[in-house]
Amino acid sequence: MILTPLFVIFLILVFALVWLFANTIDKRKWVSLLISLVLTPLVYFYIFYPVLNIFSSYHHQKHFDTELWKDKPALRYEMSQEILDKNLFLHKTKEDVETLLGKSEWFGWNDSLKKESSDKWNYNLGIKPGAFNNMQECIELDFKNNTVVNIRHYQLEKTFE
Repeated sequence: MILTPLFVIFLILVFALVWLFANTIDKRKWVSLLISLVLTPLVYFYIFYPVLNIFSSYHHQKHFDTELWKDKPALRYEMSQEILDKNLFLHKTKEDVETLLGKSEWFGWNDSLKKESSDKWNYNLGIKPGAFNNMQECIELDFKNNTVVNIRHYQLEKTFE
């Protein structure tokens, strides 16, 4: 276990809350201290930490890897930040993108043509973990003259039946 400042602050917070609760049970300080010392790790690791993980939207970040992208499409959101921050596919050709990402999963809509355009490639990134998250992460690559000119990240609401 790694002791980080945030971990220590949260542990002190849980200890203070358990201490206040223990003082309502018994006014003797040594009994309250004993109860607090015993219950703090249990409350922290079995109540506070799981609830914090359910409601926070933190997820791991990974470097882009073509094999992982193709083998585990549900975990693509872990690589999406690097793709957007470094503009990994900007100025790449359609052939390069198809080699790295595979075929487009669907084409985007072009308002001027009033139909789907083969110059807007969309890929599903999966759903980020979280208790109340129903948003599907997606990425769209816009091509002009056979090269990527724009990378756009967006979300679609995922409905479950």
